[in-house]
Amino acid sequence: MNIFLYDKTFEGLLTSVFEAYSRRIFPDALLLEGEPLPLFYDEIFTVITDEEKSGRVWRGLQKKLSSAALACLAQCWLAEEPETPMLLFRYIRKAIDAPRSIETNFADPDVLEFSRMWKRVDWERIRLLQFVRFQKAADGTFFAAVEPEKNALPLVTGHFKDRFADQRWLIYDIRRAYGYYYDLKEVRQVTFGEDSREGHLVTGMLDESLMDGDEQLFQSLWKNLFQGNLHQGTPQSPEAQAGHARALLEISDGKTAVIPFIRFSPLSLREIPASVAANIPHHSFSWI
Repeated sequence: MNIFLYDKTFEGLLTSVFEAYSRRIFPDALLLEGEPLPLFYDEIFTVITDEEKSGRVWRGLQKKLSSAALACLAQCWLAEEPETPMLLFRYIRKAIDAPRSIETNFADPDVLEFSRMWKRVDWERIRLLQFVRFQKAADGTFFAAVEPEKNALPLVTGHFKDRFADQRWLIYDIRRAYGYYYDLKEVRQVTFGEDSREGHLVTGMLDESLMDGDEQLFQSLWKNLFQGNLHQGTPQSPEAQAGHARALLEISDGKTAVIPFIRFSPLSLREIPASVAANIPHHSFSWI
């Protein structure tokens, strides 16, 4: 059993492919240095991530796979599943060795699982597009906290930049402790240390002291409207519900309002490559 130790980055994975072909030894496992090793193994090789080597592999894949398949490859990396590194390694190896494209060869179990993994990540992307909930802070910044199962946040930042180009916003992934901030000019990745993380970066809810005045009113009206109880469990009358709905519309004020829910049509597969290329964070992937 051959083991490659790498830094668990996409560039590191591509470098591992380069080293495997150079050494003519292919790994049975890809592990992060420090992870527990199996009881029995033949050889351990430490992969040093190299931009030139990973670039050569990527350019080789560009000759073997379509742009859509390359985008799916990058997107699958964001699945963060235990089997992701070895599955992608085997997929890349088969793509390089095959005389023709393997993209639609679903009789191959790795190609089939690759397709399923991509769908799982894409489903998370669609969920983010549909259910992100913004809260308006006192300084006018719109804040949203998310906890996607997959690391799909980089796939949607381009959409929100286009959709809310005239508003400052921060979308923060609570589970992975990083996010993206748009300052009306560019989208930047942001992280916060454990000692500097405010409560809303943990709970996902702004404290009332940080909320815009309209947002506090909106939160109260929204809760009353959909919980259906105003006093001691008494259901709201249709007139009361209509009154709350009118109030919500009045403070919403169109595009600049506090945004209760955002629902968008899913992007097509053809639109993914450009958005992925522009928004994948450096710690996860970079286009070569």
